[in-house]
Amino acid sequence: MKVFTLILSVIALALILFNITKLNFDALLEGESQTALITIAAALCALILLQILRISKKIEKLSKGR
Repeated sequence: MKVFTLILSVIALALILFNITKLNFDALLEGESQTALITIAAALCALILLQILRISKKIEKLSKGR
């Protein structure tokens, strides 16, 4: 599970970096920039969910040890 979340986190970071290059800062809410912003937001949500999953697995592991 740890490798899976790590791979997905790297993919999400790569997606964020790629979409940052697609942003047009003169017109952020038009055309391709709007799609890039939505994709960046979705990738950030995915990263947050993956971090929550990783932390919950650590807590589960610690609670089984007791």
